[in-house]
Amino acid sequence: MYHSSAQPPDPTAKRPFYGTLYARVLVGIVAGVLTGFFFPTFAQSMKPFGDGFIKLIRMMIAPIIFLSVIVGIANIGDSRKLGRVGIKALFYFEVVTTLALGIGLGVATIFQPGRGMNVDPHTLDAKSISQYAGAGKELGGVDYLLNIIPDSFVNAFAKGEILQVLLLAILVGLAFVSIDKDKSLTRLADSVSYVAFKVIAFIMELAPIGAFGAMAFTIGRYGLGTLLSLGKLMLCVYLTSILFVFVVLGLISFCHGFSLWKFLRYIREELLIVLGTSSSESVLPRMIVKMERLGCSKSVVGLVIPSGYSFNLDGTSIYLTIAALFIAQATNTHLTLRQELFVLVILMLNSKGAAAVTGGGFITLAATLSALGTIPVAGISLLLGVDRFMSEMRSLTNLVGNGVATIVVAKWEGEFDSAVARRMLDGEGWIDNESEVIVTVMEPAQSKILGTSLP
Repeated sequence: MYHSSAQPPDPTAKRPFYGTLYARVLVGIVAGVLTGFFFPTFAQSMKPFGDGFIKLIRMMIAPIIFLSVIVGIANIGDSRKLGRVGIKALFYFEVVTTLALGIGLGVATIFQPGRGMNVDPHTLDAKSISQYAGAGKELGGVDYLLNIIPDSFVNAFAKGEILQVLLLAILVGLAFVSIDKDKSLTRLADSVSYVAFKVIAFIMELAPIGAFGAMAFTIGRYGLGTLLSLGKLMLCVYLTSILFVFVVLGLISFCHGFSLWKFLRYIREELLIVLGTSSSESVLPRMIVKMERLGCSKSVVGLVIPSGYSFNLDGTSIYLTIAALFIAQATNTHLTLRQELFVLVILMLNSKGAAAVTGGGFITLAATLSALGTIPVAGISLLLGVDRFMSEMRSLTNLVGNGVATIVVAKWEGEFDSAVARRMLDGEGWIDNESEVIVTVMEPAQSKILGTSLP
């Protein structure tokens, strides 16, 4: 962390809208949609641009999580406090994700998006989902726990498994607390983390191109006709996610003294990037710094944001319950109330395991259907065409949910600067892109430069 002795920038010298990352990503998304619609064959060849951008971001996620968690734990300095923060975060995660699962179950039961499709399970292409079904059968409790432990220290980073990196970071952070009495190692890790964030800043300049490539491929490959054929399912997922964000997360935000709408405006660039790339991982590094900038302590952010990407998947929870019941309804598989509740319980466990394996939501869904035994696993093939479109909404919901969770836990711990948050949420602070420092207007004639750089 550094402080600038230079004259604070003029508050009126903010970059014009057309020069912001928000505007450039928006242009990339619109251009991608138009290209995919009018030139679908050409648009499909744009896929490497989206994939390349995601790979560049994922390349940096493991070291950033590792360093952020280490610094966060070292700054806490007290193992009891560390445990307290962890328990509060996990409690919040479990309550909110269970609520998301329940809401998804209720919406799918009431609106029945798969009713009337009358799909014969024997006519479904089981080969198209064999990779997910096979991995789903292996996703047991013991396998899940063992998968958190990496084969070697380096292998966790090579594979990019978030939970494995998180485990190593917690162990190393505890070692820092034990031996780093003068905080020299902590300062070194903090300095190295700034280097990692600077690399992310370079990569984020490519976000408009990545958003263009990903959106062009999605529209060109699947087309708008796919959306119409399974429109009721998508409508259920989208409306449920929107209601969850504005009603559930909005109520949580209100009860904790901040405006959800202002928070959404604050992270608007991250929301657009996620919309374009269909991946909340693409903005994980930016969210870490932005939450610190908002007034959450580094120690809380370093623990809650990385763990939230594994345990606080609100959007994924909504999607999984609706998808499971959609397959049952589409294949005319009758479920009793007990079986529906069993689906809910299995998803409560399996949704936490999605981040521990390569494959994501389809593997979790396959594992759940295999455990239930009555819903045909091959029904997952019905979702292949529209999953890409629904992944955008569940990624957006996951992103907002983790941001709200960080603020809530920080407030519970008394490590949230409400004055700084008010200024940032009211738009009185911004990024000076030239000096890469965060400028916050304190008073009409006075400014304070916060020592945090943002990618």
